[in-house]
Amino acid sequence: MIQSPVWRSPITASDRVLAEIQQAIVAGDIPAGSKISEPELARRFAVSRAPLREALARLERCHLIERTPNAGARVVTLSTAGLRSLYEIREELEGLACRLAAEHMADDEIADMRRLLDQHLQEQRVREGESYYQEAGDLDFHYRIIFGSKNQYLINILCDELYYLMRMYRVQLGMNGPRVSRAFDEHKAIIQAIANRDGELADLLMRRHVSASRHHIEIQLQQMGK
Repeated sequence: MIQSPVWRSPITASDRVLAEIQQAIVAGDIPAGSKISEPELARRFAVSRAPLREALARLERCHLIERTPNAGARVVTLSTAGLRSLYEIREELEGLACRLAAEHMADDEIADMRRLLDQHLQEQRVREGESYYQEAGDLDFHYRIIFGSKNQYLINILCDELYYLMRMYRVQLGMNGPRVSRAFDEHKAIIQAIANRDGELADLLMRRHVSASRHHIEIQLQQMGK
């Protein structure tokens, strides 16, 4: 059974601290590449060591932290090589998600997606090309498309295992500048193809969209390197 695309609220102490650390890493408040200190995190997020360690194990499974023998754990580093490896998978799987969404999304779900894009345009500085920040979960265009595929394996990979690492690149490097208005227009074209039940076109448009995003982020990484 496919879970509904409603953002999950934290339930346990481990859930709470996981959500808070995820958000801090994605936003860059805990910097990429920084060393993980359990005592410091326990104080900062007001949590005991047991739920913290459980949360850190889950962060490792979703690729936000890495453990190195004899060196401990660190936040993942944002790199061109890492971006390319991640976005190669993202391009293939999100293209497939669009193809399936064109087959399986109900008309009311597509209407909701159109309303979501209208909401993004009203609330963001998209028209001026300044920023296009999407909250995580069911306020995220890509998240909703993936759920629209109705394929639980795709959902598990893209909305659980890889979702926050993708958001980390998108939030820190991909949601501002001249790419903004073009990305929004690409979203509109993708949902129109899905509404037309043209899975082949929706697949192609999503692949092009992800590829363009990767190129934009690569430029940001190169500028940071300089």
